[in-house]
Amino acid sequence: MSGPQVDTLVEEILAQLPRHVDLDAAVAAVVANMSIFMPDFAARMADEIEEARTAVARQLEDVEILHRHSVMEKRERWYFGAKPSDLHWPALRSYLLGKGLAESDVEAIDEASNEVVSLLENPRKDDFQCRGLVVGHVQSGKTANMTAVMAKALDAGYNTVIVLAGLTNKLRYQTQMRMFRDLVMRHPLDWHPLTPNVEHLDFRAPPQGGFLSHSDKAQLAVVKKNPSPLKQLKIAVQGTLPVALKRLRILVIDDECDQASVNGGRGEYDVTAINGHIRELLAMIPAVSYVGYTATPFANVLVDPFRKDMRGGIALDDLYPRDFITALPSSPNYFGTEKLFGRIPDDPDNILPEEEGLDMIRSISDEDEQVMQPVSAAERESFEPPIAPSLATAIRYFLACCAARRARGDEGEHMTMLVHTSAYVVAHNRIAVSISEWVDSIRAELADPASSESALLAEAWNEEQGKLPEDITAAPAVTIDEIFAHLPAVLDALEFPVENGVSEHRINYENEPKTYIVTGGSILARGLTLDGLMVSYFMRGAKQYDTLLQMGRWFGFRKNYEDLPRIWMPLDLKLAFRSLARVEREIREDIGRYHDENKTPMDIAVRIRAIPGMAITGATKMRAAKTCAISYWGTHRQTFRFRHHDEDELDHNWKRGTELLEAATTEGCWVQDWKAPLWTGVPRDLVLRFLERYRFHPDHAELQPGVLLPFLRQNDDRLATWNVGIVTSGKGKPGTKALGPLADYGLVNRARLRDGGASADIKALMSKSDVWLDCEGRAPGGEGWDELKASRQSAIGQQPLLLLYPIDRESPPAGKGANRIPLDASTEVLGIGIVFPGSVTEGGDFVSVELVGDSVEDLERIEAEESAQIAMVDAEEGRAGAAEPTT
Repeated sequence: MSGPQVDTLVEEILAQLPRHVDLDAAVAAVVANMSIFMPDFAARMADEIEEARTAVARQLEDVEILHRHSVMEKRERWYFGAKPSDLHWPALRSYLLGKGLAESDVEAIDEASNEVVSLLENPRKDDFQCRGLVVGHVQSGKTANMTAVMAKALDAGYNTVIVLAGLTNKLRYQTQMRMFRDLVMRHPLDWHPLTPNVEHLDFRAPPQGGFLSHSDKAQLAVVKKNPSPLKQLKIAVQGTLPVALKRLRILVIDDECDQASVNGGRGEYDVTAINGHIRELLAMIPAVSYVGYTATPFANVLVDPFRKDMRGGIALDDLYPRDFITALPSSPNYFGTEKLFGRIPDDPDNILPEEEGLDMIRSISDEDEQVMQPVSAAERESFEPPIAPSLATAIRYFLACCAARRARGDEGEHMTMLVHTSAYVVAHNRIAVSISEWVDSIRAELADPASSESALLAEAWNEEQGKLPEDITAAPAVTIDEIFAHLPAVLDALEFPVENGVSEHRINYENEPKTYIVTGGSILARGLTLDGLMVSYFMRGAKQYDTLLQMGRWFGFRKNYEDLPRIWMPLDLKLAFRSLARVEREIREDIGRYHDENKTPMDIAVRIRAIPGMAITGATKMRAAKTCAISYWGTHRQTFRFRHHDEDELDHNWKRGTELLEAATTEGCWVQDWKAPLWTGVPRDLVLRFLERYRFHPDHAELQPGVLLPFLRQNDDRLATWNVGIVTSGKGKPGTKALGPLADYGLVNRARLRDGGASADIKALMSKSDVWLDCEGRAPGGEGWDELKASRQSAIGQQPLLLLYPIDRESPPAGKGANRIPLDASTEVLGIGIVFPGSVTEGGDFVSVELVGDSVEDLERIEAEESAQIAMVDAEEGRAGAAEPTT
């Protein structure tokens, strides 16, 4: 019987549910309203009313929340998803759909937020303390998940939400307005906002002295992570009447929780101010769930989970996410590190386009880098930056992109270019002035498509065409004539704001569409969103994983202009970002493995790969990680970077491989009738001697002898004997150098990435099928790395496998991709892969290894520079709003 009449009744009943105690009351209200216009409505529509009631009742049934992305402490099931009778989430859902979000994206937000809310503590309990961590991606829509979690938590019984939002007034205000638009404005009469929609103001303890325990209004405070407003929060809690405090069910959302929230005190009992205030606040609240959100959880997972500090006789935990860690999945439309840099190929002989990454990064030469930055600190005040050739090209391309978007009908959208060359405020204004004056100097020429400057702009645009896969390139194509037709409007709209906290002309996306070339520093590297970002000119590095990754403002969603974004950066920064893409993926894979084996946050150790020359996070945040527990069980490791022009090193490694195979042959280990060259039962001493003498590239920190060999020497029977195999290619060139007893074999082909620096980066050496070299038959198809290694252990037991790869010195690219060039090594290269037995999550013997990073002096200098910048921003913002002290 379902039809338009029933569907209309369902919608009417759903609209009435939040205002009535149960389903029957909502149905009665609908019938009463309809009966005003049709007195016999109840009798005439009895069947349709019952069917509509049944349909709504079906939506009200409990559903099981699946924890697909979480490592968690076991807890009672209390949350079963949103109900049509809820007040906040249905309204937020309708608002998101009305803003143009795809139904699939809203469903993904719904599912992911269900998982997080179900991991909060049950608000029906009298008292509780919950600690959780949600790991997103940079610019990935974490705030959408956050607002959904807030809405559903309030619907489920929480009554107060405190959002800790950034270190600056700008970031607090941005978050305040986002929460106000997305949540409060849906049902304004059902909210009691505790913080104002004013940029320079913040939380103040209510005049009556404390929080209220509203039964019908949700309280919301969006607070800057700064001692002054945090003290005010504590005053408000202290001033809350005990009977009201008992009724409060508070959800604390800590946005960018790895910034300032983690303790950076230097001594064991030294607690930084912001960290101390947050911990004291949580200890004062009887019923509170604390959830941190970040895309860079390095500091959070390195907190000591067992540490307790005493303040005023109260034990304060250090915010370790002891109850759950959730890794949010990314949307297929998200543009992040994996899309930009690609994935590690499963089969380097047949690399897929999505594994290679996108050709969107352009290099800033050493010469341009030098002229765009002062030579010394002494020259900082007098430095007058010129427009380097690469910056000029980037600006021309940006102007062309803005014209192209207007030609596509996007004239009502924001368009932004980011210039981030220095951490120093004094340089930002000067760079912005230089850019503005340079653009003014070419305006007249750009009005003439036949001019030399217009020819350079056309060249910058045409050079970027055809660089991306067809599924990314937007249609229809924009001609150069269309670009010049829309260029005058672009130049008329163009502005040059400076975003550093002390400038007067800052970005503002709240009203009419903006076209910006924005220059800035640290304030742009954390939380602040640049709408319509298409071009980034990025020169400033950082020596910490979290700081550098957060600088990637180009990550995010680029609806309708996925083909346009480009990034200019020096080669060393590109290599650092590529390494971080691998680190980020490994952290998420670790969380996934721990989830699969039902581990809890209290018995996991998230491994973080070391990158030479970089620190994982601030030195004082890593007190619990001064030594790193290294375990290789269940992993596979491979060499993918080589000094390909160091002929002495390449020859040395080849000879070491020959010595190993000859010694293993002498031991009688060679299996001569196998499908591939294989030696079994090779004594550990021979393998140790080879690995000790093989010269690994410095970037392979986890394979250096001082790190790897202590693990291999431990007293574990699984490491007593090894299988050693050679991976060859039937399609490769014949080898010309003997490799142990082998004289007839085919070299494997491994082309290098175009921008690998002075060394060759082949990205991946091993194919998944190589793991099966010492097993009979063909490798099972369709399995991931972990599944294939588990199948191998089922087939032959827990046997370690060392693989040698003789690589063709020329190794030309197999396809036409722009990211690969010939290896061009001085001689043949010997790569190695290792497959370790066991499980990545087993508790086995760990080996403590001192990781060599930056000196304490370097890290202190970096932290001091960043702290000085924050202090300067805070001081300026404090002067802008003297009523709200910021320090």
